[in-house]
Amino acid sequence: MSRFLSGALCALFICSISGNAMAYNGTAGKAVYDANCGTCHNTGMMSAPKLGDKAAWAPRIAKGVNVLVARSISGYNGPKGMMPAKGGNPKLTATQVGNAVQYMVDKGK
Repeated sequence: MSRFLSGALCALFICSISGNAMAYNGTAGKAVYDANCGTCHNTGMMSAPKLGDKAAWAPRIAKGVNVLVARSISGYNGPKGMMPAKGGNPKLTATQVGNAVQYMVDKGK
């Protein structure tokens, strides 16, 4: 089973850095954001970039939506803070997380 899991994670990583970006729907992400992400991203808790803060979002957006989605799904510990996997809600699907990320990116441009 671990070989299958390793293969799946490698495939996910390759897809996340490929030029074929998955299209996410920011409109659909608003509800996910409101229910899950706003707790940190509205207040800057744990150094989360605040929704609409263009200066904070610019370097993150430059990395690409797929990198942001991958980090949001698996979690991320960075030099300025941390992002729990799926915002701390393991029931969220990858698509829901992607839609919420796209919503935040749209507001950060």
